[in-house]
Formats: sequence, structure tokens, C-alpha cells
Amino acid sequence: MKNDDNKFSIIDKGMTVDGSLVGRGNLVVKGSVKGTLSGESVVISEEGHVTAQTNAQTMTIGGRFEGQLDISGQLVILATGHCSGEISCGDLVVEAGGRLDARVSCKGPQQGKGRGKK
Repeated sequence: MKNDDNKFSIIDKGMTVDGSLVGRGNLVVKGSVKGTLSGESVVISEEGHVTAQTNAQTMTIGGRFEGQLDISGQLVILATGHCSGEISCGDLVVEAGGRLDARVSCKGPQQGKGRGKK
């Protein structure tokens, strides 16, 4: 059996998590999350809705996010996505049609990744 580094969790459509959600690996939100969310890679699908204080390494928003967002790596807002609140991220990508109504602070690319040798 392989190691469990490729964990995958889904908050499916029709499900609501109210409280604190902490996870490792990939998390897909098709339902609703309210409260606090902490994870590695988070994807909010087109039908997903998150209202939370969130910390993650990467996040892709195809649905709706409201709250405080601290992303150490890349934050992507897809054409179907809407993000509001306060955001701190490494890199920010907003596709045409994506909505961003937030106070934003971008730290730039993560140090030590993808850099050439001097």
C-alpha cells in the first residue's frame, strides 16, 4: 500500500460543516463550510460556499468564499468564483469573469521554489 500523502476529502453538495475543519491533503468543498478551515490544498467547487477564517497552502475558488484567507502559496479565483473579505497570499490569479471584492496583500512567490542558481 502506498503512503497516505495523497489524501483526498470531499464536503459534498448538500453537506454543511459548522465549526472547525482541519485536514491534510486535498479538500474539495461542494457543500458549505462555516467557521474555521485549515488545510493544504483547498478547492471550492462552483456550487461550494465557504464563510470562514481559512489557512491553506493553496486554494482554488470556483464557488463563493467570504472571510479571512491566509494562503502561503497560490490563490486562484476561477471565472465562476467570487471572493470577498481579507486576503493574504503568495501569488494571486484571477480568471476573466472571477470576482474579487477584498482587501488583498500578496507576498510574492514562495522563497526557494522555482528559483535558478546564482
